[in-house]
Amino acid sequence: MDTPLPANIPPEVAHHLGYYVYLYIDPRTGNPFYVGKGQGQRALSHLSAEGESRKARILAELKQLGINPQIDILAHALPNEETAFRIEAAIIDLFGLDALSNAVRGWQSIQLGRMHLKELVTYYAATPVDIDDPVLLIRINKLYRHSMSATELYEATRGVWKLGERREKAEFAFAVFEGVVREVYEIYSWHPAGSQHYESRSADDVTLKGRWEFRGQVALDKIRSKYVDRSVKKYLPPTAQNPIAYVNV
Repeated sequence: MDTPLPANIPPEVAHHLGYYVYLYIDPRTGNPFYVGKGQGQRALSHLSAEGESRKARILAELKQLGINPQIDILAHALPNEETAFRIEAAIIDLFGLDALSNAVRGWQSIQLGRMHLKELVTYYAATPVDIDDPVLLIRINKLYRHSMSATELYEATRGVWKLGERREKAEFAFAVFEGVVREVYEIYSWHPAGSQHYESRSADDVTLKGRWEFRGQVALDKIRSKYVDRSVKKYLPPTAQNPIAYVNV
């Protein structure tokens, strides 16, 4: 039997809810398909969603069947918006984007969300290292995911970047996330952006005029053991906007 939804959230209820986190659940399967956070009427704001998003599609399907989504309040009376953001991010990480219609992971989920304990230890306790090889430090904060494959990590690191001829003097490229070296690659050659094959990135993402990508492979263990999971923050000014830093080049 379909459960009717309230037309609005009464003010006295909204007062008690405060900041809250909510789930949209498909009653046909019992599975959540969207996680959100907010206050006031926010939990009802998606019911009129239109467009091509997965959330809008599911809501349209339910409407055609004369069925309302089930809306559950997962947590409420939260002390502030940041707490709601963190809970929302944790729930998205728990279910995964594949199971939800959320377009992106939650707030600061890459830095503070779900990850292996080893990743957390590396993140907070990485030992600083002195670099004595000619390298490019490549910050991949926007593309990095803790669960990414070796191919995805390599392809996120090797392109595509605004670089001058100085790039040719670098022997190694470091994949750096939040100041910690995640992998080391030996650079074989440089090529115009989008001219080499990618398995995990689209042509539109890598074909950018005036940018470069390298071809290479994971460095030998004697090099990797020096740098992987070590902190290189001292080479990366926190206010620097350029994702690239040269060391010994």
